[in-house]
Amino acid sequence: MSMTATLRHTLLSFRDLLATAGPFLVLAVALLAGAYWLLDPTPPNKVVLATGPAQGAYAEFGKRYAEELKKFGIAVELRNTHGAAENLRLLADPKAGVDVAFVQGGAGERARTQADADTLVSLGSLFYEPVWLFYREDSAQRLLKTGTLTNLTQLAGWRLNVGARGSGSPNVMRKMLEANRIDTSAITISRLEQTPAVAGFLDGQIDALVMTSAPESLMVQMLLQTPGIKLFDFAQADAYSRRFPFMSAVSLPRGIVDLAQDLPPADVHLVAPTAGLAAKRDTHPALVQLFVQAAAAVHAEPGWFQRKGEFPSPKNAEWPLSKEADRFYRNGPPGLQQWMPFWVANVVDRMWVALVSIIAILIPLSRMLPPLYTFRIRKRIFRWYAQLRDVEDAMGKKPPDELLTRLQEIEQRVEHVTVPLSYADELYSLRSHIQMVGNRLRAATLPAA
Repeated sequence: MSMTATLRHTLLSFRDLLATAGPFLVLAVALLAGAYWLLDPTPPNKVVLATGPAQGAYAEFGKRYAEELKKFGIAVELRNTHGAAENLRLLADPKAGVDVAFVQGGAGERARTQADADTLVSLGSLFYEPVWLFYREDSAQRLLKTGTLTNLTQLAGWRLNVGARGSGSPNVMRKMLEANRIDTSAITISRLEQTPAVAGFLDGQIDALVMTSAPESLMVQMLLQTPGIKLFDFAQADAYSRRFPFMSAVSLPRGIVDLAQDLPPADVHLVAPTAGLAAKRDTHPALVQLFVQAAAAVHAEPGWFQRKGEFPSPKNAEWPLSKEADRFYRNGPPGLQQWMPFWVANVVDRMWVALVSIIAILIPLSRMLPPLYTFRIRKRIFRWYAQLRDVEDAMGKKPPDELLTRLQEIEQRVEHVTVPLSYADELYSLRSHIQMVGNRLRAATLPAA
């Protein structure tokens, strides 16, 4: 057989196979496309993270999150805000465009009256966020007989900055002042933003200021080492933690700021809400998974107030824990990520149930392909048997010459029929039967001896 004939037979066989399996393949692709569209396994390549004031702990952590997600091709837009309360309002506002935000324990009590809590989910707790009450040593000496601030009730007559509107500090400080039955009208309270507040504090225009932030905050680090600035010791820290569930009693160890200079010179008792991550409930699950993994990379190390591996944690969340976050805390990262790129692992991980279902549907249907293929090939042969029978049935009814002419036409058409080698025996049987009928017709045209 020539190369051209071999190629032609191969192409015809492939055409038959494709024509038979085509509808099956179309169905499989349609099911996969439908599952992909429904599950939407590929996350968007951009996400907006609301952080906090510039040079604050939220802003510093936001940069590290952006670096972690950049490894997976996700661009993180960091949006500076006044703090946790504003972050919650942005999350609740569908027009704000914020997907994920740092939040603070206790800061969302009022926000929940403005937005439906069902629209938010927690990604876990990240770190302790102590209440830093810094005060000027000269102010204490001027306003207090003892020269040291030992109780919040001593703040009467002080100029106190409780934090900018939109931050979590004002709400936390308000709760503590109310718990101490302090008349706030006796205190000159300001709500300056962090940078102008620190500037005014250092210039002596403010006697004390409150910051609720992780120790990674550059402002906190600076104030802890500034001469003439004292840090309030919450001697009643345990009592505050019992009264307010979102608070924990923590201790700033002696020398943790600077061992060489022994700063602080003694352990300092502090109260600390727990900072966490919150997201819109409709945030893409893959993004949630990436943020929780980034949280493990950023916050798992030991710090001033936590031990190694203590954070991130599903505990102390004020909103329902995201299903993806809960899955991470129970099982860790998806195992497939150890063997394949994130994008591939994510698609497989989110579509495997659909893939199993599709396979369960296609396997029974695939069993119909061999019979359909066989029927398609044999139909090419059997259709000529029908015409051959018509010729045979017409013997004795029509002139033999006319039937021979019709038979020759059938024979010429059959010569161009091609079938796979596995069906060649049936083609040759057809040709022999055509020849047998032709012999009978030619015998009928011979004169009797």
